[in-house]
Amino acid sequence: MMPLEEEVRLLSRVELLEPLSEEDLRGLLRRSSDTHLEAGETFFTPEDTSERLFILKRGRVRIYRTSAGRELTLADIEPGTIFGEMALTAQRLRGSYAQAMEPSILISMSRADLEHIIEENPQVGTRLVHLLSERLRSYESRLEDLTLKEIPARLANLILLLCEGEGVMTRQDIKIPRHYTHERLGTMIGANREAVTRAFTRLQDEGAVELRRRRIHIRDIEALRRLAGRPTPQDIPRDISP
Repeated sequence: MMPLEEEVRLLSRVELLEPLSEEDLRGLLRRSSDTHLEAGETFFTPEDTSERLFILKRGRVRIYRTSAGRELTLADIEPGTIFGEMALTAQRLRGSYAQAMEPSILISMSRADLEHIIEENPQVGTRLVHLLSERLRSYESRLEDLTLKEIPARLANLILLLCEGEGVMTRQDIKIPRHYTHERLGTMIGANREAVTRAFTRLQDEGAVELRRRRIHIRDIEALRRLAGRPTPQDIPRDISP
């Protein structure tokens, strides 16, 4: 069991819940029961019609869909993230699966819980709008990748996102500490394993990345940005006006 005060600190770092006092957070925890998940356990399926929001307290969760026997990963959820299925927040899990990638603990929140929180703390409603707009921009960017970019560019952009989210600086480069198989990367960019292998070889040949001990290392982040189609500092026009 996670100590209560540790749970309160975790929830206080959830962007949507930051305006709540510690007593409010304790009340939310008292009204919510923990769900313990084993690695590989699926806790939401396309047939689930309930309206719930989840907060991941510990572990890691993957949201994905299937089509023609292939999987497309929509999101990797880290501890302290709120996600779920609820018309009030314009979020949609429906049609998707939610699966624990490692032993995980989460709590769920009903529509009534969220409505009560917003009524008592209007700032939560403001943060909800901000959170949804940020996620919408992220989804639009991902859709642009899937529809307009070639697989090497999609893979380069994904590695940049992984670098921003979990990269660790070493003496020589930036390391992604978590192991990602080519098959798993493929589910995240809409490509099969063979295509990811070819794309990764391209990124290696360009000197942008390297695979060492089954971990991705970013050797040249500016080269990776160029391959992803992102602007680099030298690509940004400078103001030369007096």
